Amino acid sequence: MATGDPELAVTFVRRFQRTVFGVAIAVTGDPQLAEDIAQQTFERAWQHAQVYDSRRGSVTTWLTTIAHNLAIDAVRSRRPDPVAPEDLEALLDVVTETPERHVLADEASSMLRAAVAQLPREQGRAVVMAGIYGMTAQQIADWEHIPLGTAKTRIRTAMGKLRTALTAPERGDHG
Repeated sequence: MATGDPELAVTFVRRFQRTVFGVAIAVTGDPQLAEDIAQQTFERAWQHAQVYDSRRGSVTTWLTTIAHNLAIDAVRSRRPDPVAPEDLEALLDVVTETPERHVLADEASSMLRAAVAQLPREQGRAVVMAGIYGMTAQQIADWEHIPLGTAKTRIRTAMGKLRTALTAPERGDHG
């Protein structure tokens, strides 16, 4: 790849394309976006082949790292759809391992995250889908396969509990 030989580049791509595409599809869940990411991965590898250092890892590791990083960036920048409730925890883990963790480390954010974690699971999902992803109660009801009134109640109840948890005096202040 570093030689710039187009025939060798084709051989290189053919050898690693399934692995790179597999990483991209696993992160994005979107075949078209995964194809774009795979192409960007090989373009980036082509552009930076001279800096590859075999002492730092295999070619496969290097390529899958590039693909993973590009896929994460693409998911963050292109996420018009709400995150599936079962994927929220994984997404929070990804976010906390990046520069955004500095924002999340803020005391108020930590308190809010702790308060959300104390909510019953259904209420926590509902309030996160509404508050962070901007879903309407109807969208939450459809997503969760529950009646609209149940979705509204979950959001309202969760918001009340969060308000209480975040405005309550510290223990020991007033007994």
